[in-house]
Order: sequence, then C-alpha cells, then structure tokens
Amino acid sequence: MAYDFKEFNTAAVSALEWLKKEYTGLRTGRAMPAILDAVQVEAYGSKMSIHQLATVSVEDPKTLRVVPWDKDVAKDIDKAVRESNLGLSASLDSNGLRLSFPELTSERRTMLIKLSKEKLEEARIRVRTERERVLGQMEKDESLSKDDKFRLKAELQKLVDATNTKLEELQEKKESEITL
Repeated sequence: MAYDFKEFNTAAVSALEWLKKEYTGLRTGRAMPAILDAVQVEAYGSKMSIHQLATVSVEDPKTLRVVPWDKDVAKDIDKAVRESNLGLSASLDSNGLRLSFPELTSERRTMLIKLSKEKLEEARIRVRTERERVLGQMEKDESLSKDDKFRLKAELQKLVDATNTKLEELQEKKESEITL
C-alpha cells in the first residue's frame, strides 16, 4: 500500500527554503544583492523593497551599486539601509548609492558560523516536528497493518535523512563563504 508523503515533502521543501532565506541575511563579507531583500524603504507613502525601487548590481566583490529609477528616492533608500543594521557603509552619489561591505573580523566569522549552525538546527527541528506529525497520523490510520507501518516508517526516515543532508550541504556552503 502506498502512503502519500506529499505533506512531509512540502514541509521539507519549506524548511530548505526557510534556511536559504535565513542564510541570505547572513553577511559574509562578499557583496550579494540578496542581503537587501529584507530592507524596506518608506517611499511613495508605503513600505517597499529596494528591488521595487532600484536596480541592484555587484560592482566588485566588496561593493553593491544601487541605482534608483527615481532619483528622489535615493535618500530614502540610503536611510533605510543605514537603519537596517546590516553593517554596510553607504555613500550617496549622483548615480545612486554605493554600499560597501567591510572586512569580517575573525570574531565576527566565528559568530556567523555559530549562527549558521543554529539556523541549521532550527531547520532540522522543523523537519523532525513534521516527521513526528506524519508518524502520529500513520499510527492512527487503522487501515495500515503493522508491517506497512514499519515499512512506511523506514521510508519516511529515508526522506528525513535526505532532507537533513541537503540542509547540511547548505550550511557547509555558507560556512565556506564565511571563512573565505
């Protein structure tokens, strides 16, 4: 009898996407436009993301260039970046903003690696919680025999292990970015 692990797979993908999003917010010392995704700018009477107001490009490994489509919004973007506590230094010029990423200290690198491991553990907890929920549903399902439950439990564990492997790969990749 086939059991539908669609809900678990959806939750696993959700945990992976969550971890990817969390890792984009960790500043590694290299210029990455994704770090600005969480910054909200007060413009035109509402809060908007920088990507809705400007073009963001990598100028060099330590610098991002933000070119607003409307030059009047440049000061609002500058203010939002400064208030975001990302640790970026911003300079306003006639073309827009230049955002510089300072060098990471060894203490900051150590702290970022520790934080990346904490985020990994949070994602693992999400996967484990979903596994326990699915196991609870399987135990309540009276149409499944004990052999089916045993087999499905092993199948579910394989899915959990595969998801955990992907999560660990993400963490290792982020850790290597931090240590560069």
